[in-house]
Amino acid sequence: MGKRMSASRRGRSPGRTGSLLGATALTVGLLAGCGSDAGLKINVYYAPEDNFQSVVDDCTKASGGRYEVVYNKLPRPADGQREQMVRRLAAGDDSLDVLGLDVTWVSEFAEAGWAEEWTGEAKAEATAGVLPGPLETATWNGKLYAATKNTNVQLLWYDDRLTPSPPKTWDEMIDQAKALKVQGKPGNVVFTGAQYEGLVVIYNTLVESAGGKILSDDGKSVVMDEGAIKALEMLKKVTTAGITDPSLTNSKEDEVRQAFQRGNAAFELNWPFVYASYAKEKKAELQHFKWTTYPRFEAGKPAKTTIGGYNLAVSSTSKHKAEAYEVALCLRNEKNQKFSALKDGVPPTLESLYTDTVPLDATAGVSDDNPSMDTKYPMRETILDALKDAAVRPLTPAYQNASTVLSKVLSPPSEIDPQKTAEKLKKELADALQSKGVIP
Repeated sequence: MGKRMSASRRGRSPGRTGSLLGATALTVGLLAGCGSDAGLKINVYYAPEDNFQSVVDDCTKASGGRYEVVYNKLPRPADGQREQMVRRLAAGDDSLDVLGLDVTWVSEFAEAGWAEEWTGEAKAEATAGVLPGPLETATWNGKLYAATKNTNVQLLWYDDRLTPSPPKTWDEMIDQAKALKVQGKPGNVVFTGAQYEGLVVIYNTLVESAGGKILSDDGKSVVMDEGAIKALEMLKKVTTAGITDPSLTNSKEDEVRQAFQRGNAAFELNWPFVYASYAKEKKAELQHFKWTTYPRFEAGKPAKTTIGGYNLAVSSTSKHKAEAYEVALCLRNEKNQKFSALKDGVPPTLESLYTDTVPLDATAGVSDDNPSMDTKYPMRETILDALKDAAVRPLTPAYQNASTVLSKVLSPPSEIDPQKTAEKLKKELADALQSKGVIP
């Protein structure tokens, strides 16, 4: 999944803000009707995010005293977040109102009947200005089941002192890495090769960039076509070329970041959180820390990079659904997406914010305490380019099962036998879709 900035795991126009606030006010009137009982609390279950309480407080204030929004902080590990919500929803717990869902969970929660469909004015507001990739993660079977809160996408990071011209394809990256090693310079390619979701993200990006598919569009059957096999071949090639670190099979996002910062690699495939870390820990060398979009699988075909992020769903067990929709819209409106992007490093799903240059406090000058999108996200145009043609992980209610199988069969990637591995994936993924042989 996409790395949360606190862990996996990112100029606002006054007129635009005003129009959205007006839309929110309209939705409030339509959804909330005559208001709620005094002392009403709307419970939000969401991942740990350092400054999310400020967003929650803003939405309490926006209610005008009709309710209090309560932030119920879920466990830090994603599996723990999902497990806690699934258990409570399966038991019919009506204290859950707004659910913070990783982008891979929406189809599962929708299919299980735990997430309400978004329609009418609420749907219109939740989808306005949202980038297509993130919006796809909030839908299932052509219906909207969540509002996008934030997204994320990996980039290729490099040091321009080693690589003045970054590679445009995987083959070019492998060749450049080998050439650097011959010169006695750092030449490793570092990425998330451990047996977990990070490896699935890398593989899915390769599959999509090769024009392939792992599962069918409806998520009910296994495809594993030629593009999926080509992706296995590339994963094998890069991990047997002598350009990956021996610790690859233990590498998650932060280990990858640290390896690059220590000067042990020429190329890093990772989420944008690495920029803030580099700026803090190696400020004197920040001018040489560069980025570009993911390497292409083939020249002339843009890479399709797998996105991460979180969405907000309304619980089907909630006793206060009207208010829950209203709160979900507030938590991810333009103002709060910008705040979260600048304070917690979670990239917004609203395209307009990528051209926003106004600092957080529009009445004061730009500073470390009053950042703007261009100071916090100098790579924002590259992120936007990647998001406009992004890949999503296979949409299926059985994604947790499928992900477990993928990470297990792909690990270690250096031992992949493309044809045999593809056949094994076909069989085990077919079982996983039927919940056989895997503990969800």
